[in-house]
Amino acid sequence: MTVPTDQLTLRFARSMAEADEDRWDALAEPLDTPFFEYAWLKLLEDSGSAAPAKGWYPNHLLAHTGGVMVGALPMYLKWHSDGEFVFDQLWGEAASRLGLPYFPRLVAASPFTPATGLRFLADPEMNQMRLSRRMFEAVEQYCLSNGVQGAALLFTEPDFAAASEDYGFTAWRHQGYLWRNRDFSDFDDFLSTLNANRRKTVRHERSALAASGVRVEIVSGADIPDAFFPIMRELYDRTNAKFGPWGCRYLTPAFFEGLPAAFRHRLAFAAAFREGRRDPVALAMLAHKRDILFGRYWGSFEDIPFLHFELCYYAPIAWAIAHGITRYDPGMGGAHKARRGFVSVSSYSSHRFFDPRMDMIFRTHIDRVNQLEKHYIDELNEMLPLRRKG
Repeated sequence: MTVPTDQLTLRFARSMAEADEDRWDALAEPLDTPFFEYAWLKLLEDSGSAAPAKGWYPNHLLAHTGGVMVGALPMYLKWHSDGEFVFDQLWGEAASRLGLPYFPRLVAASPFTPATGLRFLADPEMNQMRLSRRMFEAVEQYCLSNGVQGAALLFTEPDFAAASEDYGFTAWRHQGYLWRNRDFSDFDDFLSTLNANRRKTVRHERSALAASGVRVEIVSGADIPDAFFPIMRELYDRTNAKFGPWGCRYLTPAFFEGLPAAFRHRLAFAAAFREGRRDPVALAMLAHKRDILFGRYWGSFEDIPFLHFELCYYAPIAWAIAHGITRYDPGMGGAHKARRGFVSVSSYSSHRFFDPRMDMIFRTHIDRVNQLEKHYIDELNEMLPLRRKG
């Protein structure tokens, strides 16, 4: 039975604590990504990671009818673009040159998580078109009433990006990576799809790492040792410290402290051990939901040749094959991913500017920007070391 939307009430909540946890998770359950689940988003707030002190002001859009939450969208009011991973400096500079304000912006996202999956969390019993219209209208009204210069929907599902264009948004294409499981029986079966040179290189990298005395294993869920979480926090800080002011150190120690209780069931760790040592020398943290795996954070206490490739690519691929995972998103960046069988794919964000001059600039130039990004994606895919058939 379709529920009417004429009795909807919509409001913006200042924290996840104002939303009903069970209803939120029921609405988020159909999504392929785990990063819009209540526990993940609330931990980001409670830990001070995505919180006002860091410039992330929660303004989550909630829709209710009859006292029941039937729609939601995690949103944040922001005066900077840190942690969004869409790298919008181009548009901010254009606004500055025109003497126009670029902030504040209302951003819909799972903070610090450049993984496709954003859309309205919506009760399937609702009239979806009417619910979407009311929620888009609420975003527009909030921005116009509060002097918000723009709204952005980050790493959207493609269909959601397309639907947003009916409400004044314009899609911006970004490059990402994805590994697909072609019903491989094991890692060697996957390796057989690569050309001879790449197969030789991968086997050399894996055997050289093993010969150096490093052992790698993946543990998940209840099997993850409690000690891994504070070690991962230290490695997260060490890894980002290498990049100085360009590091992405957004998560607080409290976030990692809260992970075991809040999100252990969604996590897996690729761990590297030196012979005779109890604690891992390196870790890569992964997240999974149903048949999709996501690479998140990694770090090492030693500079060990080929270890990054093993922890972040090869071991997760082997684990994915063994556990029926059909897709693995390894995270952003690094043309070396293409040389290891990761396909470049398009991801999208959708943007709306409420100043007509910025709106005109964005719409005038975005087609060219998207075309250039498509060329870059095609170039990366030409690097794929696939074995020629025939």
